[in-house]
Amino acid sequence: MNGRILVDHEIRARLGVEVLPAEGADPIAEAQIQPASLDLRLGARAFRLRAGFLPGKGSLKERVESLSTSTVDLTGEGAVLERGVVYLIPLQETLALVPGTQARFNPRSSTGRCDIFSRVLLPGHPRFDEAPPGYSGQPWLEVVPLSFPVRLGRGDRLCQLRLQEGQAALSASELRAEHEATPLCYREGRAVPSDELAFHEDGSIALSLGLAGRHPAGWRASLFTDVVDFASEGRHERGDFWQPVHARDNALILEPGRFYIFASREELRVPPHLAAEMLPVDPGLGELRNNYAGFFDNGFGWREAPDGTPLEGGTPAVLEVRAHDMPFLVEDGQIFFRLRYFRASNRPHALYGAGRPGGSYQHQDLTLARAFSTPDGP
Repeated sequence: MNGRILVDHEIRARLGVEVLPAEGADPIAEAQIQPASLDLRLGARAFRLRAGFLPGKGSLKERVESLSTSTVDLTGEGAVLERGVVYLIPLQETLALVPGTQARFNPRSSTGRCDIFSRVLLPGHPRFDEAPPGYSGQPWLEVVPLSFPVRLGRGDRLCQLRLQEGQAALSASELRAEHEATPLCYREGRAVPSDELAFHEDGSIALSLGLAGRHPAGWRASLFTDVVDFASEGRHERGDFWQPVHARDNALILEPGRFYIFASREELRVPPHLAAEMLPVDPGLGELRNNYAGFFDNGFGWREAPDGTPLEGGTPAVLEVRAHDMPFLVEDGQIFFRLRYFRASNRPHALYGAGRPGGSYQHQDLTLARAFSTPDGP
């Protein structure tokens, strides 16, 4: 039997059974449920740590006590988390998975676009961002603001969970067949032919960086900025936090350690019966790191007529990029990331962006996080 990722109405049915509010937490809200994922909420306080760590067989709380230098109250108006400091925050959800169900975690899109490094730790489990079948316990979130100091509060949603049964990733042949039946990516509004794509055995497609025709070609995080209010929408002037970067001859050089926002050359789409995950850059492809956030719910970039007929086109992926220890040249069309596709159990009741309060990234291009305004011009 093929594996599958559960969709919204199935997630809803597992609430109170496999995913529950932690002790003292508010009930899980309908707004947390996405087409194939569940947003998770920060708890009431953050522990400021001297270092991050990988959970093992020992007590997570004892390790926190040994590394913690102070606690930060996230209730009320929240608190400012300092740039470059490690924090650990208990989440307001807890797990009681049945033996056939496993969970995976990803940062949400706005988390990565604010350059907030985050990953989920589970007591007693020695790997980040996953819960094995049958796991029971309360997840904690490690949070490190890397470019900006960030104001966070109890209930803010920085990460998401997806529930999975079995191995849900498509094979290379299945992925090719999906693309030939209903194209998964476009360039300049035209479906990319199958023979121009690399289909990998892990169910992923290799995709590229888009610099040509974009003015600016990307954004670079400024140094020594004011505080980002993470939960706000359009509150901050873009120019107070970001600098435009421009490509010359469709190429530019990344500065070591600086954080950039780019967009993919291809326009992507995720059909209603599939979900997708952006994989980190292969170290063999360059001296850089990309893509803190990675999950694409069913329907990202998807458009259909009232009768359900698919419409042509898709939406570029936003790429979060940091060069490592040396300047690094990047060029338009350079292979930059892979998108892995998964089969979902069925079509969700609501596709990505449908009926969502506030903005979504369904029609994005070179789009910053929601906290930043988008005036006309660079």
